[in-house]
Amino acid sequence: MLDNVLRSSTQGNIHFNLYVPDSYDGTKPYALFVTLPGYQGLHFQGVGINLRTEEFGFVAQDYNRNMIIAAPQLDDWGDTSAKQTIELTEYLLDVYNIDRNKVYGEGYSGGGETMSRVMGMRPELFSAYLQCASQFDGDIEVLAKARTPVRLVVGAHDEYYGAQPSRETYDRLHALYRDQGLTDIQIDRILVLDVRPDSYFSSQDISNQHGRGGHLFANDSDIMGWLFNR
Repeated sequence: MLDNVLRSSTQGNIHFNLYVPDSYDGTKPYALFVTLPGYQGLHFQGVGINLRTEEFGFVAQDYNRNMIIAAPQLDDWGDTSAKQTIELTEYLLDVYNIDRNKVYGEGYSGGGETMSRVMGMRPELFSAYLQCASQFDGDIEVLAKARTPVRLVVGAHDEYYGAQPSRETYDRLHALYRDQGLTDIQIDRILVLDVRPDSYFSSQDISNQHGRGGHLFANDSDIMGWLFNR
């Protein structure tokens, strides 16, 4: 269902595309997946353009047929969109019968910046977060307290962000978890740094690690399986 609008008294109009399986009748809880697009998929780019430029919402259906999928089209990648994402997620949790242990978030590029801010505000809403080809802009200390599992996936030579922001986020989170008394094994269960080498892209005839990384990551069973098999 394209271009649904949640009219919020505090956050304005929140545009989102929504997939609800035909099997859903409200009698049993379903999983929820919220996928945020990069700049090219924001609402001003055109209704549904995020579904034509990114595959996360479609590939996700292969991992769990009993899953509702929301693909918001917001207007920026800052706090405004983060707050809209939170309000939309809370709305969906209220309206649909959702398994609170299976609420997944993903953000690609600018969408990752937005979803990382969500993780710095309300990480407890999500069971796990997958960040693809992006950087973490949220409050890491808030995330660390919640211990929401995070996987940071990026190409070693991502043309837009590079891999260093993801490495720094990983190091900071890892240090916070060590300060909490977690062992390396425990940390590895909730924090993954996944920097893909150049060969990962070149072996599939792709040279643009950022622009085409979204395609590869969405279709990588190791990456997507990590998110949905938790």
